[in-house]
Amino acid sequence: MEFFHNHPGEFAALLTAFFWTITALSFESAANRIGSLSLNIIRLVIGLVFLSVFTLIRRGALLPVDASSENWLWLVLSGLVGFVFGDLFLFKSYTIIGSRFSMLIMTLVPPITAFFSFFIIGERLTFFHYLGMSVTFSGISLAIFSRKEKGVRISLKLAPRGILYALGGAVGQALGLVLSKLGMKDYDPFAATQIRIIAGIAGFALLAVFMSRWGAVINALKDRAGMKATALGAFFGPFLGVSFSLVAVKYTQAGVASTIMALVPVLIIVPAVVLYRQKVTLREVAGAIISVAGVALFFI
Repeated sequence: MEFFHNHPGEFAALLTAFFWTITALSFESAANRIGSLSLNIIRLVIGLVFLSVFTLIRRGALLPVDASSENWLWLVLSGLVGFVFGDLFLFKSYTIIGSRFSMLIMTLVPPITAFFSFFIIGERLTFFHYLGMSVTFSGISLAIFSRKEKGVRISLKLAPRGILYALGGAVGQALGLVLSKLGMKDYDPFAATQIRIIAGIAGFALLAVFMSRWGAVINALKDRAGMKATALGAFFGPFLGVSFSLVAVKYTQAGVASTIMALVPVLIIVPAVVLYRQKVTLREVAGAIISVAGVALFFI
């Protein structure tokens, strides 16, 4: 209990990584069935319902009516950047290169977050934070990359378009995190997530009108398998995952939080074995152990 009390931000970030692992697998399945734009609109609406019920019970308020104008300004910007820009690209990458490779590229979020945090908020990281990032990145790389044959150089045969989409997702998530911290301050993280989601829904709604895609959204609602995957991902993503990510950045530095949350590519190995019967090599097991060691450096 003392560990959780002393490191609430880091623990929230670790929980977020678990939640996003479930979300990545669920949304990859849903995106392949109903498309990334339809998925984004529907999952945000479902996430808003979950959050609204929760905040009504927890805070006695269905919507974030007690937020200040400054809260709304920065959190709306965060929602537009993180959800509309970032997640639209990320979910599109799921349909091209899959969630596992997309999450690998998303490990670029921590250094990008640290970059934005330095210029926007003025946050500085310690030596152990940088060391932890380096060790964690090394472990993730070891767990994900592998040689198919002896003597063959490591390479990823991925569609360039999918890589670019995932990079866009990384930039959007990183900047969205920093803007969230700037706008949230002492405001409730779950109510702050509501504001971000409301902004995301509005942004995607305008995008659907501009692209004439509302027919596809309506058809997506008729896909039972797609909706089940979307609902599961929405519960662990926009509801639990995004909310706990805001708890993380509220109680620890954004760069530290995003590095811990970058463990998703390692955590996704286990469900990949259990659900998809993929083989795991010793390199991947060693990478997972090294990544956990990197996370441990954040608590020194």
